[in-house]
Amino acid sequence: MSEMNKNYDPKSLERKCYESWEARGYFRSGNTEGGSYSIMLPPPNVTGTLHMGHGFQHTLMDVLIRYHRMMGDDTLWQPGTDHAGIATQMVVERNLNLEGISRHDLGREKFIEKVWRWKEYSGGNITKQMRRLGASADWSRERFTMDEGLSKAVTQAFVKLHEDGLAYRGKRLVNWDPVLLTAVSDLEVVQEEEKGSLWHFKYPLSDQSGYIEIATTRPETMLGDVAVAVNPEDERYQSFIGKKITLPITNRDIPIIADEYVEKDFGTGCVKITPAHDFNDYEIGKRHDLPMINILTKEAKLNDSVPEKYRGLDRFDARKAIVEDMDQLGLLAKVESHTLKVPRGDRTSSVLEPYLTEQWFVKASVLGKKALEVVENGTVRFVPDNWKNTYYSWMRDLQDWCVSRQLWWGHRIPAWYDEKGNVYVAEDEKAVRIKYNLSEDVCLTQDDDVFDTWFSAALWPFSTLGWPEKTAALEKYYPTSVLVTGFDIIFFWVARMMMFGLYFMKEIPFKDIYITGLIRDAEGQKMSKSKGNVLDPVDLIDGIDLGSLIEKRTSSLMQPQMKAKVEKQTRKHFPNGIEAYGTDALRFTFVALASTSRDVNFDVARMEGYRNFCNKLWNASRFVMMNLEGFDVTYKNKHALDMGVAERWIWHQFNQTVALSHKHIESYRFDLLAQSLYEFVWNQYCDWYVEFAKALLNDPKTTENKKQAIQYTLIKVLEGILALVHPVIPFISEAIYQEVKSYTKNTKDSLMLVKYPEVDVTLEDQRACEELEWLQKVITAIRTIRSEMNVKPSVSIPVYFKNANEVLTSRIEKLSDIIAQMAKVADIHINVEAPLSATNIVAGLEIHIPLEGLIDLDAERARLDKEKLKLDKEISRIQGKLNNQKFVANAPEAVVIKEKEKLANYELTKTKLQTQFDKLSAL
Repeated sequence: MSEMNKNYDPKSLERKCYESWEARGYFRSGNTEGGSYSIMLPPPNVTGTLHMGHGFQHTLMDVLIRYHRMMGDDTLWQPGTDHAGIATQMVVERNLNLEGISRHDLGREKFIEKVWRWKEYSGGNITKQMRRLGASADWSRERFTMDEGLSKAVTQAFVKLHEDGLAYRGKRLVNWDPVLLTAVSDLEVVQEEEKGSLWHFKYPLSDQSGYIEIATTRPETMLGDVAVAVNPEDERYQSFIGKKITLPITNRDIPIIADEYVEKDFGTGCVKITPAHDFNDYEIGKRHDLPMINILTKEAKLNDSVPEKYRGLDRFDARKAIVEDMDQLGLLAKVESHTLKVPRGDRTSSVLEPYLTEQWFVKASVLGKKALEVVENGTVRFVPDNWKNTYYSWMRDLQDWCVSRQLWWGHRIPAWYDEKGNVYVAEDEKAVRIKYNLSEDVCLTQDDDVFDTWFSAALWPFSTLGWPEKTAALEKYYPTSVLVTGFDIIFFWVARMMMFGLYFMKEIPFKDIYITGLIRDAEGQKMSKSKGNVLDPVDLIDGIDLGSLIEKRTSSLMQPQMKAKVEKQTRKHFPNGIEAYGTDALRFTFVALASTSRDVNFDVARMEGYRNFCNKLWNASRFVMMNLEGFDVTYKNKHALDMGVAERWIWHQFNQTVALSHKHIESYRFDLLAQSLYEFVWNQYCDWYVEFAKALLNDPKTTENKKQAIQYTLIKVLEGILALVHPVIPFISEAIYQEVKSYTKNTKDSLMLVKYPEVDVTLEDQRACEELEWLQKVITAIRTIRSEMNVKPSVSIPVYFKNANEVLTSRIEKLSDIIAQMAKVADIHINVEAPLSATNIVAGLEIHIPLEGLIDLDAERARLDKEKLKLDKEISRIQGKLNNQKFVANAPEAVVIKEKEKLANYELTKTKLQTQFDKLSAL
């Protein structure tokens, strides 16, 4: 009989285990004849690394995939990565800049070659890290949003949209990054609160009868003002509506208009309208048919539409000059300090500008109607349900989607222009000439723009399955079963997949949308490098010392001040670095945290508890394996064995846990799944049943048939546990299974191939539950008395039960052997008067333990007095520390917290000692 290693060592098993799974093709779709179950991995950026949000969501997806695979479904977890247009181009451009080269020096074609080479060199880091997390995706089907098949899908999708009148080119206001020189999506805009100023300007009425005062945070945009707006119900300005003002500096006359958008009680009640440089003004401009004057270049400098003295100035330099000039003209009324939200690009941190430019748009307002309906009528459901309201808020006020980007890296828009500016859309230039009957004499130039990354991402659920071809995979796995994603991209990705799925496939892309919370640190703070609280999942798996952690988080390119800040914060949060917890402990933590909350606070300390859980399961398994001597596996019918109350109870509890596991997985309550698994494995199986088994196996009165029943229950429930927990903690469960299967004669080579346990009504035994729960309370009560009275564990004691009715008397007699073994009881007396004793009560049943001869009451009271004095000394010492403001202010936060925890533990221990002392004094 082989013996399991004494300790579970994740490092030595995880990589080897995963490589074996992947090499044997266990992750591949099409391995069974069951119904299909499919999940599309939200494609992470090819430039990226696995962050906590990825780790969290990937773990939950893997739980679902492993569960459904074990349920016999034909599962497909479709992996892949996104080309990440802006992010990737920026990285490659930075590398070129270090060589003193720009992309324009290389030209488009050679630059794209550089990007592809860089992608081949650096890409795939995140998929390697996913493997470390145990992600059982079908890697044989891995896709990339710029691969040949997906590029074909993007082109054909756009051509069809254009042919159907749903894609067009037009001049619209977009978010413009003056560093990247491209439009960016709303998702790439970071709204940051910053301190600024609010300038109040006087705009003179053209009839010289007075002036109107406006307030602005962007004085330079006044050069593009085309109107001043007031609320139509604002009595102060009724006589002004229809008049004109003479715009200072430009000397242009512009109208005063009425629009309900203007808030009467905000500022002066008068708003300058600059349609070409403000999104709200743009809508007002369209309503009132106002001209749109663009005053900026692509680099955010003032252009030729402004007076000559300002031309070529950077927007912020122009701001200073205009304020000075307005002041000299006597038109600067006042300047106020003002906190405002500034839109910055998430890649460049530059202040973005609303910018009027020619772009390609998709009519989301048309495509969105069905995408809204399928959620309203319940065809697609959000989990948790409240997230559908977030979806509605956007879908009911859809704006057309700007799909073009002024980049080189990405899917180039399949549009060509002739010398007259006419536009032609088709798959390629040859197709254009055929489609539009153009001769070779017509000179055509392809559009320089590429598609917004979200365009190709919107096709992901079906393009990865072979669309536009009619493939077997597309037929089988579309629509997919569930989308797992964060609430931050409901607008930008979820809705667009819904629109495109319904439009191109005529079917929803997924049946359920499970929305996760966002991972934050233990205090609920957003994770960021500057805060020093960022976590890398692989660091939590393998561990990392403080020095290496600081080196990893900082770089020579950082500003010294920022570098020092990051180092300080890292030392604060992780003074001893990060311990190695192993993959399973990390996965269990993620699953346990997956509640319905909007934010998920990740406390590294919780991982210690789940690492202990893994060790507990390992040690219990070792005990089982070491106690199977003489076990006859031919006992296939457990009902033929002498199943005692403990065996019947643990089988009942196992069956209850099976039912809960199915329920919680199907309802996406991963946190409750973790809770039920933890409760059963730790508290019921390991803490109670294994202890019952140990006691009974060591009892010489236990019959051979009874022993076989205990051994059968130990090994078969353990086998069931391994299957139950496998989707959550796959590595340790697989390692134990490889030891267990030889005893259970399971022919499946891997736990991945084992059927997930099903509910078995024949295992229900409520009576056994009632008896066992009563037994637990009795044993706990006896152990509590022993502990409080400091009775040595080796000493067998008599126990007196009083107030036992006929039912309880029968139960005590029936379970006397197990009570004796579990509580170290020598003699049991029922309804007999007890001598001087310590007492506990369980549901009216008095439990007495005579103390005469067991302990010296005077000596025990003296011992307790001595212990209390020691505690008082420690409590006083720690209170002194914590009352010292200098210590609290200068000590690392982790040290202060630890001292507070020590104080709380000492005070609790003192309270318990006082209770014991009081009991002894009463005897």
